[in-house]
Amino acid sequence: MTITADHGYDDLPRLMSLMTGDEKHDFAATSTLDVLWVLYDRVLDITPERAEARDRDRFLLSKGHGPMAYYAVLAAKGFVPEEWLPGFGSYDSPLGHHPDRVLVPGAEIGSGSLGHGLPLAVGSALGLRAQGLTDPAVWVLIGDAELDEGSNHEAIAYAGAAGLDRLHTVVVDNASASHALPGGIAARFEAANWSTATVDGRDHAALYEAFTAPHPGRPHAVVARVEPKNAR
Repeated sequence: MTITADHGYDDLPRLMSLMTGDEKHDFAATSTLDVLWVLYDRVLDITPERAEARDRDRFLLSKGHGPMAYYAVLAAKGFVPEEWLPGFGSYDSPLGHHPDRVLVPGAEIGSGSLGHGLPLAVGSALGLRAQGLTDPAVWVLIGDAELDEGSNHEAIAYAGAAGLDRLHTVVVDNASASHALPGGIAARFEAANWSTATVDGRDHAALYEAFTAPHPGRPHAVVARVEPKNAR
């Protein structure tokens, strides 16, 4: 098994094309591609060599029902071998239709059930705080439709009140939520004492600026707007 990490962003479409099958959820995957790349390429303090380090950043993919982009980025960064990609979703492949933290190097959680990633991220941030680990950041990527789940709203309210300033949420907004939020997605977080930014989810410079914006004493949410799911 050979793992290389010399791929750039332009190679991601090729890596994604290696994964085929009826359960690709390709739009769910491609909607997250730019967010994932900017995080892993420029923001997250995590590498294959530091995947188990106590002081690593944590990235939790809550939007786990479309993991193709996630697997492509993990392959590009050397966490998993490229030769695993063509077997995506097959019986004996570690790359399932939902990521499995036991099987996928670099995956922090098993995911795919909507609404559970942000509560897990809150618990991760609390656990790190309890251990006195103040440097690692916790990042969680959720889809806008996950905000239909009440568990997320409880997590948002708690994190803001607790001042979990090492917690970061990225909401990929492809207009697939069933229930509109008065004032937009960012307003829900702001009402609970979060710092927020809303940006074009395909603009790497804007994403990086939003991801690295200071937010002392408060958790941070970035809403990354992409093309609507039903506009293809």
